[in-house]
Amino acid sequence: MLSSERVAIAIDLGTTTIAAALINLPGGEILARSGSLNPQRVHGLDVVSRLEYAIRSPENLKELQDLVNKELSRMTGELLVAAGVASSAAEIVAIAGNPTMSHLLLGLPVESIAHPPYRPKVTGSRRLDTLELGWPVSAPVYVFPSPGGFVGGDTIAFLYGLGFPDPRSPNLDPALFLDLGTNGEIALLSGGKLYATSAAAGPAFEGGNLSCGMAALPGAIFSVRQKEGRLVTASVADAHPVGLCGSGVIDAVTLLLEEGLMDDTGRLLDPSEISSPLGSRILEKGGELHFLIYRDAGSFVSLTQGDIRQIQLAKGAVRAGMEVLLDKAGLTGDSLQEVVLTGSFGASLSFESLKTIGVLTQNMVKISRFVREGALSGVIRSLLSPDPGPQIERLSSALRIIPLSGTPLFEQYFMAHINFAS
Repeated sequence: MLSSERVAIAIDLGTTTIAAALINLPGGEILARSGSLNPQRVHGLDVVSRLEYAIRSPENLKELQDLVNKELSRMTGELLVAAGVASSAAEIVAIAGNPTMSHLLLGLPVESIAHPPYRPKVTGSRRLDTLELGWPVSAPVYVFPSPGGFVGGDTIAFLYGLGFPDPRSPNLDPALFLDLGTNGEIALLSGGKLYATSAAAGPAFEGGNLSCGMAALPGAIFSVRQKEGRLVTASVADAHPVGLCGSGVIDAVTLLLEEGLMDDTGRLLDPSEISSPLGSRILEKGGELHFLIYRDAGSFVSLTQGDIRQIQLAKGAVRAGMEVLLDKAGLTGDSLQEVVLTGSFGASLSFESLKTIGVLTQNMVKISRFVREGALSGVIRSLLSPDPGPQIERLSSALRIIPLSGTPLFEQYFMAHINFAS
């Protein structure tokens, strides 16, 4: 490959994970991919923790900015080397992230996001140079807009990748769009209008903040199944199992419910209460019940009672956010014609499992589809469009942001959906 090849860098800057791709221009072929954990995790697994850290001092804000920019610069260099492209060949870098991630990337004050009414200091897109971010090589940077609240550029990129705001796009109406990551962004298309919110799900759906949780990296168990009374698992890259990523966690919780190892309130049962042969996998360790998923001389992978509570909180928040948007539009889950999901789950995602744990309804399962790397796909689309800026800004302005914090209706739906579906 010639170093003169025209290339661009697409980045989905997530709270938990970062995904990046090197594409050639104008064809759009993906020349290399890279994934990483967000190094800001050392100061909290969710945006609230990082906001609290950032507002304590300008030095803390600068530290968070430097952490993520060093990692993005490293990943970009890795992509260029992998593709055999000169470091000066990148014509543009496009980045999408939620409002907190975008503000920390740019080193912007975050007090307005950290406190009510939770509004980004800057809502529009930003154009600058990588040198301004501390990268060693110069290239233009485009940062997606953050329309409001905790709804940001990753949501805009996800929707843009699905064809919005083009009125000729094939999206059905009404339709629901879910990004089941740490920030739990949700959008609803109804009558040609777009509503959006963020449900603060926490990192559990991405394997974060769990005793054996991890991102969907080699060694992460992404599938947990029962076959003839035995537990069958699969791990990313078929590597030695060392933890659970999002899809594995959802599978495990589903199995607990289906096999009667856990009741609808999320309580793990004592083995004496269980008829399933898998009941022998309920163990007590460190004063807490565990569901053993994998064990050998070097690994002990399990789901604890505390982990299950984290999943309950996450799914309760997401389901409540969905119901608030549907209520706002005068709809129910049965009214929807399409549900589109994305998120960093792992190699697989079962819609039936999402129904079993109470995220989706039966009607939603029938009309659901999963888009891998939804936000990253939208960033790539923007790099291949001749002049995407006005379209992206128009899409951002069209979103009607529905805040959930302190909303009685959200609290009502959250309590109604905190238990697992039977």
